[in-house]
Amino acid sequence: MLSWAIIFALIALVAAILGFGTLAGIAATFFKWIFVAFVILFIISLFTGRRGVTTL
Repeated sequence: MLSWAIIFALIALVAAILGFGTLAGIAATFFKWIFVAFVILFIISLFTGRRGVTTL
């Protein structure tokens, strides 16, 4: 998921440099939403991640 966020950030950056304002805005919006989702899922996984449960 983080790779998708990075891809959208790069698309937004390139589009902004080339002057495509609308495309840059759309890509930046997607980047923000995907990055926020990544951070939320990452924090949840820190609390509910793998626990050292061993079976005998």
